[in-house]
Amino acid sequence: MPEPGKKPVSAFSKKPRSAEVAAGSPAVFEAETERAGLKVRWQRVGSDISASEKYGLAAEGTRHTLTVRDAGPADQGSYAVIAGSSKVKFDLKVVDAGKAEPVSAPAPAPTEAPAALGEAPTSAPEVEAGAPSPEGSSSAAPEGPSAPGDPIGLFVMRPQDGEVTVGGNITFSARVAGASLLKPPVVKWFKGKWVDLSSKVGQHLQLRDSYDRTSKVYLFELYIMDAQASFAGGYRCEVSTKDKFDSCNFNLTVHEAVGPGDVDLRSTFRRTSLAGGGRRISDSHEDTATLDFSSLLRKSSLRTPRLEAPAEEDVWEILRQAPPSEYERIAFQHGVTDLRGMLKRLKGIKRDEKKSTAFQKKLQPAYQVSKGHKIRLMVELADPDAEVKWLKNGQEIQMSGSKYIFESIGAKRTLTISQCSLADDAAYQCVVGDEKCSTELFVKEPPVLITRPLEDQLVMVGQRVEFECEVSEEGAQVKWLKDGVELTREETFKYRFKKDGQKHHLIINEATLEDAGHYALRTSGGQALAELIVQEKKLEVYQSIADLTVGSKDQAVFKCEVSDENVRGVWLKNGKELVPDSRIKVSHIGRVHKLTIDDVTPADEADYSFVPEGFACNLSAKLHFMEVKIDFVPRQEPPKIHLDCPGRVPDTIVVVAGNKLRLDVPISGDPAPTVIWQKTITKGNKVAAGPAPDASEESGAGDEWVFDKKLLCETEGRVRVETTKDRSIFTVEGAEQEDEGVYVVTVKNPVGEDQVSLTVKVIDVPDAPAAPEISKVGEDSCTVRWEPPAYDGGQPVLGYILERKKKKSYRWMRLNFDLLRELSHEARRMIEGVIYEMRVYAVNAVGMSRPSPASQPFMPIGPPSEPTHLAVEDVSDTTVSLKWRPPERAGAGGLDGYSVEYRREGSGSAWVSALPGLIERTSLLVKDLPTGARVLFRVRAHNMAGAGPPATTKEPVMVQELLQRPRLQLPRHLRQTIQKKVGEPVNLLIPFQGKPRPQVTWTKEGQPLAGEEVSIRNSPTDTILFIRAARRAHSGIYQVTLRVENMEDKAQLVLQVVDRPSPPQDIQVAEAWGFNVALEWKPPQDDGNTELWGYTVQKADEKTMEWFTVLEHYRRTHCVVSELIIGNGYYFRVFSHNTVGPSERAAATKEPVFIPRPGITYELPKYKALDFSEAPSFTRPLVNRSVIAGYNTTLCCAVRGSPKPKISWFKNGLDLSKDARFRMFSKQGVLTLEIRKPCPFDGGVYACRATNLEGEAQCECRLEVRGGAEAGPYARNLEGSWTGRLPAAGCVCKCVHWSGGSTLRAA
Repeated sequence: MPEPGKKPVSAFSKKPRSAEVAAGSPAVFEAETERAGLKVRWQRVGSDISASEKYGLAAEGTRHTLTVRDAGPADQGSYAVIAGSSKVKFDLKVVDAGKAEPVSAPAPAPTEAPAALGEAPTSAPEVEAGAPSPEGSSSAAPEGPSAPGDPIGLFVMRPQDGEVTVGGNITFSARVAGASLLKPPVVKWFKGKWVDLSSKVGQHLQLRDSYDRTSKVYLFELYIMDAQASFAGGYRCEVSTKDKFDSCNFNLTVHEAVGPGDVDLRSTFRRTSLAGGGRRISDSHEDTATLDFSSLLRKSSLRTPRLEAPAEEDVWEILRQAPPSEYERIAFQHGVTDLRGMLKRLKGIKRDEKKSTAFQKKLQPAYQVSKGHKIRLMVELADPDAEVKWLKNGQEIQMSGSKYIFESIGAKRTLTISQCSLADDAAYQCVVGDEKCSTELFVKEPPVLITRPLEDQLVMVGQRVEFECEVSEEGAQVKWLKDGVELTREETFKYRFKKDGQKHHLIINEATLEDAGHYALRTSGGQALAELIVQEKKLEVYQSIADLTVGSKDQAVFKCEVSDENVRGVWLKNGKELVPDSRIKVSHIGRVHKLTIDDVTPADEADYSFVPEGFACNLSAKLHFMEVKIDFVPRQEPPKIHLDCPGRVPDTIVVVAGNKLRLDVPISGDPAPTVIWQKTITKGNKVAAGPAPDASEESGAGDEWVFDKKLLCETEGRVRVETTKDRSIFTVEGAEQEDEGVYVVTVKNPVGEDQVSLTVKVIDVPDAPAAPEISKVGEDSCTVRWEPPAYDGGQPVLGYILERKKKKSYRWMRLNFDLLRELSHEARRMIEGVIYEMRVYAVNAVGMSRPSPASQPFMPIGPPSEPTHLAVEDVSDTTVSLKWRPPERAGAGGLDGYSVEYRREGSGSAWVSALPGLIERTSLLVKDLPTGARVLFRVRAHNMAGAGPPATTKEPVMVQELLQRPRLQLPRHLRQTIQKKVGEPVNLLIPFQGKPRPQVTWTKEGQPLAGEEVSIRNSPTDTILFIRAARRAHSGIYQVTLRVENMEDKAQLVLQVVDRPSPPQDIQVAEAWGFNVALEWKPPQDDGNTELWGYTVQKADEKTMEWFTVLEHYRRTHCVVSELIIGNGYYFRVFSHNTVGPSERAAATKEPVFIPRPGITYELPKYKALDFSEAPSFTRPLVNRSVIAGYNTTLCCAVRGSPKPKISWFKNGLDLSKDARFRMFSKQGVLTLEIRKPCPFDGGVYACRATNLEGEAQCECRLEVRGGAEAGPYARNLEGSWTGRLPAAGCVCKCVHWSGGSTLRAA
């Protein structure tokens, strides 16, 4: 970590500044980096800028330029340039041409330092859009039209690994092609394996998405702000559509802030030279670069030990965690070429950090706990008395209530977190003095369950729809789906989502026909499903208005009833709208609309109509005004009833039950007559109106027998009579069924009497029908049947209304708007596997009856489809073996089993069940079949709904054993010699074919197998040779014979049981001279039944008798042991080796061999110097190659010459020695050029030139780079010498390390 108070080092030596330009003119921004090769990204409003007609990007050395061409008001705003972990922001302001201030031109670029002697000055080409950058991107791969698309997955551009400094910001981008998608894809971001980042959106993390209609590409961004060290790790991006899925992994590395005094450890181990003002230039010659270890010592002596930390990246941490086999790759990746010096330093670091001084047991890297549970974090200290601090996201945890519990037991320190919530999902640290250990706690949410499901709804077009569902947890994340497609908040104009604690609502303000379908609410623990049925508006008239005849000053009431209580309407008089006043009143209560006219006058006689708003419907009736004309008569006038029934034919007055009945009877007479009202009680059918009891026989004759008359004389109550001078009024409040009958009105005075009979009929809604019956239940439908109501209400039943609901629901949903005329209906559009109930209403002219009792609960489930792939597996004289696969559709309740039936062909007989009941397996052996018969078979699948359609064999099956030639199917590994060690088990399985069942015979060396050690096991399809413990005697040639009648098949197996060899024989010392001893021996008597691999020769000093191996895997039977010590005695021994191992004993010399001291001096012979000079020549030239872009490739050739020639590589005539992307190797005359991640631009003609004092030679080849993603110039930043491997193709050399031009040593 850097010292407090120090600012991080910026990667820019010159930063761009804000500018103000005139509209239409270009704006140029320049930035210079501290060193060349850094990847520089330009951004506008957080999005990367790529080269285009609008923006120009240029890079030359350390200078980077952004040009905004033809600047306009849309271009002004905030811009930024990013290099490594440094980010600089600046603004562009565009003003009118007259108001623009002059902007000084950018300063000229500083002159480059003169190139080294012999080097040609070169400049870096301009970086095009989509071209690979020198460094890895911190956000995403290059984008633009030239970026290659993913040929298989959904990603057009995948998020790439990124690096960021603590406190910095970083954006990961993913692009998805949307041209072939009907709905937007669903993208999820995860950290680790399962942590969904959508629940972590807040201060440090944001998720963004957008859609480019031009390119039809979706852009999804993960934006991390104020990065912390705990954010580092692996991330995953998943994208899914209706039928596709793709994912991509990427890593985020978070670096500590780097102080200006920190030492770059990696640069210390690089070979560098200073040229051109201190700029580092790589060189491939050893004499121009040295290892500068002293610079590391000088820098480290000026610093305190605690500041010894890596400057850019913790390479030590990477090396500590990596296995030794990865050291070379890591050093190459991070530009460290002096691997030997770095490994020495690493050993010291590992030794120092092997054991922590403060902790004996640290926290685990990560913990996981379910929400609502508790977790214990425990460490064990080296000092039991040490003070401990617990930190959460860098903040010290204070003891508060029962949330955090701190425990101290001996050297153990425990932090207990109770009732864990999502707020506890954080990074925790335990600090003891200057040391700390860290962990990360992941809080896993329990699955959200559905406590109250959705209800089916049936609405009319334009009505408001609200689905309500209750879940087990407040504020839970849920998804709404329609017909399996997720409803997003982008469709807020159509759908509205609402949360109220544990309740979730989906609201559709105005339903349309397109909104009909199945809606689902999905949580992490399940889903609720409901159906919405939207039907067009239809208005039903339950009661129409009727014609009225009223007298003067009476009240006229027109009343109608419609099906929708929310419908409003207009009353018309002779086609004109009627305006209410004090005499004319309009009312609307529920479904009833009423027009009341008080004090009727002759002007009120007209045609009245009621027109419902929004419907093409018109209810009309006529109001008749009745004038009572009283002619002048002399006194003593007989009474008279003035009704329109001069023939005394009784009128039938119809009244709806519950309504008011008022009979106005005008009367006259002088003196005033007495009025008597009577109700005739009849037996049998209702009688027509007749004369009074004292009338003539003609009047009393009829089909009914009148046995009583009830006198009505009450003036108050529900049924009352009111009489005035000129009229008698009979009133019934709330007419009931018993009020129906014949009413007789009699008027009397001294002059005479008059009588009229009135028939009153009370009509009502029908009685409720009986509970309907359910039959023919299918996958999504059923047939509903019911009986007519016992009483039709006095009016014929016009039709029926059917409703249904789910078993556990309280909401009934209407299935029809048009009345059903029949007594049955096929209900459809039900969900398979859901339990429903049905009920029915009866409707007549008066209205709708009460609902019937609910039907018995039922579950829509369809029968399964037919089984698939029915086939005959085997046939014998009396049996047939069948097999099949399960049906494609099994139904919601699953399968109960299968039934198998058969019948003989052409007999016309019924199908016979092969087995009683059902079977669960998908195969069956049908037994006891008549031999020679041709039989058909069929298989049905059964579930709760019954049997599905059958699957039948296409052709009849002949019940007869088929003759099949015997055939041994010898496995490939048994076709060669089978080697087993002594004591190992032998298990040889050989499958075979043949019908009838073949006879199997085993022989060894032509003799039948005998003995208990070798056992044979035969089955109808294979044979097994088994030996529990193999012995040498079991070796030999085994033959298996398969015979069916006069046909047979044979196979041979060679079994070789091997053992350790015996020791060599007759070892002896052939000669001893100087420091050498010559040994001889004979091969072992027993080679273990296998080839000898060689001998191991060992020696032992006579004094210590410790044996040391001199030769191993030595093939000859004589050898010379050298480098013996003069004056010592030696023993020698020899082991023999084969496939099993060394011999148990060794052949050893019996007497020691003494090495005497020599008495003479050996003089080296003198040889005449020879001239081996030779001009270079290629013994193996280069060959043309075609490679795939993005994969490292090598070019190899071989040269000879003396003195050693100087090697140069060229591409299209250009020298490649200064290009860091190419590595040259030389080993024993084998020359290799390695091209790292070539791109199509690396294709061309490559030449290798060898030059020495004797001459020069050159060979050429052509390289073609095809297809694949472009390989970025990864190696451009790498400096110094190289470490690598020669490719295996065509090369015989091992891994080498080339340090400079002439020194070659093994890596």
